[in-house]
Amino acid sequence: MAQTRRPLIAGNWKMNGLTSDGIERTRALIEKMAAKAQPFDLLICPPATLLAPVAAALNGSAVRLGAQDCHAKASGAHTGDISAAMLKDIGCSHVIVGHSERRADHHESDHAVHAKAVAAIEAGLTAIVCVGETEAQRDAGKTAEVVTSQVLGSVPARANHESLVIAYEPVWAIGTGKTPTAAEVQEVHALIRETLAGQIGEAEAAQTRILYGGSVNPKNAKELLGLPDVDGGLVGGASLKADDFWAVADASR
Repeated sequence: MAQTRRPLIAGNWKMNGLTSDGIERTRALIEKMAAKAQPFDLLICPPATLLAPVAAALNGSAVRLGAQDCHAKASGAHTGDISAAMLKDIGCSHVIVGHSERRADHHESDHAVHAKAVAAIEAGLTAIVCVGETEAQRDAGKTAEVVTSQVLGSVPARANHESLVIAYEPVWAIGTGKTPTAAEVQEVHALIRETLAGQIGEAEAAQTRILYGGSVNPKNAKELLGLPDVDGGLVGGASLKADDFWAVADASR
């Protein structure tokens, strides 16, 4: 990892957590971050029902708050959706867009993800744009083709390293316990950075943080987070236990 890119460890709680355990987990992380200055940024992305109480608990702390999705429109007749402006208003600094589970479960295209990323950036949020190939695409040797296409189709040209984070999450590795080899992860991350250079410029691409996600845990974090083009992790299951999540973050030192 480049010395100029500060690691970002983001926890995606997905559809997990009630108020009591969510606040307990949040307070545990606040205490760990407050112990001393840390060389990484810590971000938690709880479900929408927990954004308000978690935001209140995080007030004044060094832990950042993110959301798991946003609508492309700033307001309107979109029952059940939440706009990027609303997320900013409640205290979010980041929002995940284009997660593979959204792409699969809600049939989100690169065009839809691009629109959400634009909305996030316009609202003053940092968009965490997710890309990654399925197992079938990997087996067919199409990883580079798929990931390149997703980056080009999902990342707004107006983005810069402050408003954009990329998360590479091979779909076949999410929640399965499987992970690519370190060499494979580095190869894809380097490809993403090269593709970004053509999208937002070389200088911005060099400073943009690219996270790895897909069964990141305390056992494999040190190796993965130590790769030259890996600037942190988007952590799923391991983020639901404060100690495990902290162990992943600590591995980025």
